[in-house]
Amino acid sequence: MVRSTKDQVQQFRGVSRRALIVGMGQIGVLGIIGWRMRSLQIENADQYRLLAEENRINVQLIPPSRGLIFDRNGILLAENEQNYRLVITREEAGDPVEAIARLANAIELDPDDIARALSEMEQKAPFIPVTLKERLSWDEVAFININAPALPGVRSEVGLSRLYPLGADLAHVVGYVGPVSDYDLGRTNDPDPLLRIPRYQIGKTGVENKLDRSLRGVAGTRQVEVNANGRIIRELGQVDSMAGPDVQLTIDTPLQSYAQARLAGESASAVVMDIETGELRCVASAPTFDPNQFVRGISVQNWTELNEDPYRPLAAKAFQGTYPPGSTYKMIVALAALEAGVVAPEETVYCPGFVDVGETRFHCWKRGGHGNMNLHESLKQSCDSYYYEISQRVGIDAISQMAARFGIGVRHDLPLSAVAQGLNPTRAWKRSVRDETWRVGDTVNASIGQGYVLTSPLQLATMTARLASGRDITPRLVKSRLEAEPPSMAAKLPVNENALRRCRAAMADVVNHNRGTAYRSRVLSAGYNLAGKTGTSQVRRITPEERALGIIQNEDLPWERRDHALFVGFGPIENPKYSIAVVVEHGGSGSRAAAPIARDIMLRVLYDGRPPLEAYPEGQRPHILEQQERVRGRVMMEGEISDRT
Repeated sequence: MVRSTKDQVQQFRGVSRRALIVGMGQIGVLGIIGWRMRSLQIENADQYRLLAEENRINVQLIPPSRGLIFDRNGILLAENEQNYRLVITREEAGDPVEAIARLANAIELDPDDIARALSEMEQKAPFIPVTLKERLSWDEVAFININAPALPGVRSEVGLSRLYPLGADLAHVVGYVGPVSDYDLGRTNDPDPLLRIPRYQIGKTGVENKLDRSLRGVAGTRQVEVNANGRIIRELGQVDSMAGPDVQLTIDTPLQSYAQARLAGESASAVVMDIETGELRCVASAPTFDPNQFVRGISVQNWTELNEDPYRPLAAKAFQGTYPPGSTYKMIVALAALEAGVVAPEETVYCPGFVDVGETRFHCWKRGGHGNMNLHESLKQSCDSYYYEISQRVGIDAISQMAARFGIGVRHDLPLSAVAQGLNPTRAWKRSVRDETWRVGDTVNASIGQGYVLTSPLQLATMTARLASGRDITPRLVKSRLEAEPPSMAAKLPVNENALRRCRAAMADVVNHNRGTAYRSRVLSAGYNLAGKTGTSQVRRITPEERALGIIQNEDLPWERRDHALFVGFGPIENPKYSIAVVVEHGGSGSRAAAPIARDIMLRVLYDGRPPLEAYPEGQRPHILEQQERVRGRVMMEGEISDRT
């Protein structure tokens, strides 16, 4: 059929319209593509060039060397040592299980390390090396290097690891480092990228923990070119890391070492403070532990032993432990009463061996009583009845205010883990915390350092330093980086100086008068005499029935039910230089258990070394000589300082 001319024209027009529409569409698409290309290549060229470079160039972190920790003499307390580690790369090793099995024939491998390494290899790219073992011996490094052709994918690497050369002596103070855990990351907002490095170590306890951010230093960077699979092709540039600054502590290592040896066998603590500067010369807790175990990976057996030991070796008792201060608190009560004017220094209070308060009878430690006691004699002989009486006159509020001036109930700002605040109770505290009214009996209990009062050995040493100096001494653990910077003079305490003198005189007689409770711990050398106060704090309540039948002696009780033994002191008496606090958990009597330890440690610091036997009472010298010889092998002697500097 032949179409008409009219039909052909209409058909042509329809085709032309469709062609025009398709052509316009093509032109529109090409226009959009052209506009997009212009946007990518001209307008946003810098942005996409940067993205391309980031895909091509990786930035790797270079861990810095951790800052060192020294004592006041320049002895290294925490250093970095070379650590050879065994690493394996799955891509190069082939079957990792078979490769590890071959290695295990020549190198001792821990099954836990093997399991961890295999787990890491499954989670990481095959070309990323995984650590199989830390701290290789030199023989193991040599074996790996010699047999490298036969051990594809296996090599040794060298890095730095923390080492504590003195081991247990300063474990509670210096602390230790360990790998960053998920728990660590979850409780910090620290943006430091170092924390994301696998197995990177941070401070876990002690100074290592509290000064961790500074000790870490600043990471360096290394720019490397990688291919599409992420494999390194070449290095493009490097910015070196900056080592963390070193830290110098106020601790005197030979003294600390001696104190740890002297406390051996006890669950105890000792703190020695420089009265002029507040510098802590000794912060000892016993028993202790080797922090290197935690750096290298502590075994389950060792961890269980440390946790189940009733003497609690992991606890830093010197600043974390809190105890009823017992009679070492009596100076606070005496000062509060003198300031309030409720008792005159020579006024006497009769002690029949007890004081009745309402329907409750409070007993003095001396069952037959002390008779008439004034302030001086009450401290010298530690009469409880005297303080039962005067505390009721002065009241708990005035006592608490005086205690606060001397650092009781104060959390001292030190770079240590979990520094205890203790408890300086008041009426308001009991009402808000226990929803109970303060009673007279609570005041009577507090007057002899029992009841709600809780203090740490650190607080007791601070209290004693303030008593001896009359100044607001604050404990310090880190020495100034400016060697020439003199210590600032602490402000005077708002306490009557005459009252302080009376307390000091009584404390001198506690140790040096034949009726003083610490007379057996006196020092005979002129210019080295000590002043102090004994304390015994109960950990159980003695019932009326037990008193009627006869009180069970401490030594006949289970260890955990015995009284704590305490002693605080300062010396020399004429020109006080150091204060000390010693607490022996469940040690019984302060005069028998704590005072002799305090005397030995104080003589050590005053003589700056081993004291002569002539400093001790003649009858005690054979025992002292035996004791000195016994601890000699466990103590860093002063002559070793130059070897460690």
